Amino acid sequence: MSKIYAGGRLRRLREERGLNQADLAKVLRISPSYLNQMEHDTRPLTVPVLLRLTESFGLDPEFFSERDASRLLADLRETLADELDRAALSAADLKDLSGRLPHVAALLLDLGRRNRALTESLAELTGARGGTTAPGAARTPHEEIREFFHRRRNYLHDADRAAEDLAHEIGVRPGEVGRALATRLDEHHGVRIANDAGDRLHRYDPGARILHLSPRLRPGQQAFRMAAQLALLEHDDLLRAYASEDYEEATTTWSLARIGVAQHFAAALILPYRVFHAAAEESRYDIERLADRFGLGYETICHRLSTLQRPRLRGVPFSFVRVDRAGNMSKRQSATGFHFSRVGGTCPLWNVYEAFAAPGRIHVQVAAMPDAQRYLWTARTVTRHGGAWGAPGKTFAIGLGCEVRHASRLVYSDGLDLDNRAADTPIGMGCRACERLDCTQRALPPVGRALAVDENVGSFVPYVVEDT
Repeated sequence: MSKIYAGGRLRRLREERGLNQADLAKVLRISPSYLNQMEHDTRPLTVPVLLRLTESFGLDPEFFSERDASRLLADLRETLADELDRAALSAADLKDLSGRLPHVAALLLDLGRRNRALTESLAELTGARGGTTAPGAARTPHEEIREFFHRRRNYLHDADRAAEDLAHEIGVRPGEVGRALATRLDEHHGVRIANDAGDRLHRYDPGARILHLSPRLRPGQQAFRMAAQLALLEHDDLLRAYASEDYEEATTTWSLARIGVAQHFAAALILPYRVFHAAAEESRYDIERLADRFGLGYETICHRLSTLQRPRLRGVPFSFVRVDRAGNMSKRQSATGFHFSRVGGTCPLWNVYEAFAAPGRIHVQVAAMPDAQRYLWTARTVTRHGGAWGAPGKTFAIGLGCEVRHASRLVYSDGLDLDNRAADTPIGMGCRACERLDCTQRALPPVGRALAVDENVGSFVPYVVEDT
């Protein structure tokens, strides 16, 4: 196990809990001087100390992990691209800031994004905008919601437990979910179901107490919509409380957060945690077997697998993504530190794009990131038909990935030599933020690096940078 230096995180935790060094040292059963050394990164956090911290404060074991540092580092490199070109900051400086003072790095990131947003607004007013999205542009409300769930490692404990309790109360069982949810809506809320939503997936009429569902939805999709409506009707206070933790009430982002929590509740209602976790472990996370067992779609199963992070009953921590053929990422949830760039596209060597070449087949890839973190990725396409002759449908690739250290728990690792790093596919966090300077697939120059232009030399690497 590598040594963990996380003095900044430890100090912030102590200050947030209103403790002085003597108080925390007593809880951890160490001397105040020893704690002081750990807070100043002259000593690493030991395993016994980490265990006492997680037990005493109910922390996720990953709280002090450096895995999120690479994600924060990539964001800094993107957002501060122009500043890095001018400032005397090295990659090592940013890495040290991200790892040891993540809250300072996050504040710097937020200031950078605000500065970029103001610059863009001024450019629009003066007619100087160039028509392209800047790397550090302010996040959209939907991107804010992705961050909302990422900060919580894609698991909302109170919502998940409330949904599980409700599932037990109304008797949710595979194959009978829709009937149980419709009965609950009718008997407790006077809401009836109508399969006539027209060109909408669903529409709720609060005056008439009718939930209109599209007849094009499969039974599992209809059940999800009913479960989300139950969350809004029975647990509105809980949804509001979650959304208000990060956003001002009645704003667009607050409303999206409330809907997002309702959808998390819905997934936990139709796939109750303990039952689904046990089935996932028993099947070794075989997605297609789980889809057959619970009568739900491939995408729904993958999304639920990415949320199994209940303390003391954790599943494999997954990252979940949904992309289209053009590389647009319409869904991204993660219980890990895995990160892809928000701009400049994702990595073309990632197997989610290979999935489009062989629709319906699960593709498996062991991928290595520039920071040497290794992941096992599965990818498969899903298609939604237009519902009528000539109507356009939609095809997406669904990716589900975990760190290689968890791979043996997955059926997809069978037959793979996980110790053979030479067989890994080297991927990155999008071309602008990727540190693989020798990648022949690179589509954009890396940020913060001066290009070496020589009319007398040609290279297989599209963008050659100056040596530093």
